[in-house]
Amino acid sequence: MSLSMIGVSRSRPRRAAARQRDGGAVPPGRGQLRLAIAAIAVSVLIMIVAAAARASWMSPPLRMPAAGPPWQLSWLHLSQAEATVALWAAALLGGCGVWIGLVAVGRGATVSLRVIALAAIVVIALLTVLPPAGSTDTLDYAAFGRMVVLGHSPYVMTPHQLIKLHDPISRSVPLEWSNKVSPYGPVATGQQWLAAVLGGTSAARIVFWLKLCNAVAFALVAFVADVLLRGEPKARLRVHLLWTLNPLMLWSVIAAGHLDVLAAAAGLLGLLVASGWPATGKASTCTPGLAAAALPGLGRALAAGTLLGVAADIKITYALFGLAAAWTVRRSFPALMGVTLGAAAIVAPTYAWFGTPAVKAVLVRTNKTTADNFYQLFRLPPGGLIAANIALTAALVALVLALLAAARMPAAHERWPVIRLALALSVAWLFVWPYQLPSYDVMIVCLLLLFPASRLDWLVLARLTAGTVALMPGNPWPPPGHLLAAIAHVSQVAVVPVILLAAALLLVWLCVTRRWGLAGRTERGRSAPPQLPAPRTPLAR
Repeated sequence: MSLSMIGVSRSRPRRAAARQRDGGAVPPGRGQLRLAIAAIAVSVLIMIVAAAARASWMSPPLRMPAAGPPWQLSWLHLSQAEATVALWAAALLGGCGVWIGLVAVGRGATVSLRVIALAAIVVIALLTVLPPAGSTDTLDYAAFGRMVVLGHSPYVMTPHQLIKLHDPISRSVPLEWSNKVSPYGPVATGQQWLAAVLGGTSAARIVFWLKLCNAVAFALVAFVADVLLRGEPKARLRVHLLWTLNPLMLWSVIAAGHLDVLAAAAGLLGLLVASGWPATGKASTCTPGLAAAALPGLGRALAAGTLLGVAADIKITYALFGLAAAWTVRRSFPALMGVTLGAAAIVAPTYAWFGTPAVKAVLVRTNKTTADNFYQLFRLPPGGLIAANIALTAALVALVLALLAAARMPAAHERWPVIRLALALSVAWLFVWPYQLPSYDVMIVCLLLLFPASRLDWLVLARLTAGTVALMPGNPWPPPGHLLAAIAHVSQVAVVPVILLAAALLLVWLCVTRRWGLAGRTERGRSAPPQLPAPRTPLAR
């Protein structure tokens, strides 16, 4: 008997009992949840087919190894136009499916968690063993790792120089970033080096090892969140909708292979360890308020700082997690020193090893913008003060928004105060920074899993859906003059920027009004008075 059959058979008595209690009525949200599952399933299936047919529509070429993963279906062909339209549909279906599913779960709909786990394992495994799709970033990672194997620094050498050396993997070097040095931290470079050692001279094999690391990190986040919320079925289902079976997450960090999930996993674990997880003894530190007695000791703080240092050493923006942890434990000098020294023990020697070029490389995108940034809606003069200092402008806006969010975000059901603060800092930065990609939102979503369900879910999901559609199919873009190219251009310079701006303004509105829409609470965040049960009468059973 399959796991899905077991999950269904065990849930039938419960559903029958529920129907008897409700007078035979169908539980609310059941139809919505089925619709959500269907939309998510179709979305994921499209992504799997697109990845399997990568060779027919995506460049640069990626020669598969003679044996072993990754694999692709050479007989499956998609035109660039077919892949583009299909992936747009997949992103929209995926975003809508997750949204409908969250609504259904909020109304009390349930589904077997065994079925979810089995489906997630199958989907993650398939997307891991298929070649990367939707982005060429993993091929850049492979080039950076190959440089270290050859004895060069990816903070000095560029992928284009591998072409000059006639290196075997140079045939798969993307042109877009071929003259750029690595913008990632030394721990990311170390992981890329290890993948290059394991993959040898096969770019496809190197990429497989990189994607396998992502898959492990992705599964680890899902497992930890599920364990922490073991006694809350509704919260567990929300975790798997937002993360485990979210097509937008799966496409960005599993199919495309962006390394952000590695930093997210290390950062989330660091924050939880700083909060006292896993708890030891009877005095659990996972309690509201993080009282002084619950502050971590030196050893735990060092462990937390080390994990946070690893996250920041993969992507420097995850230093925000470290800042949140340091602020949360500031009342205890040993804890504060432990977090600080643990992070410094990772960051300082690794950057010292690669020298000042590594420091300069991680700051290379300081004043750059992505095509769908909302600042372009204001028609800033190209040589004006704000346009010339867009990063400084965004940093000031993010600082004000971070202070507002930290003061006004809800504390309902709060077990891990550091998660709330890290989330406030992350949304403030990502919602207003002019250079960001959908994979960056992993930083928010991994924290949102342990935050109470609220209207913030909808803002994050809307941003993620819009940004994903804007960057599909990834590489190559539709040819100039093509109808799809015109649609993509309009979405990048008009539609998506409006959505991103609206999300930022709505975030400010939520912070000011505190109308977060928390379940079981009033609009302004105060607990609603308990409702007494209605008296049992012959007419009310």
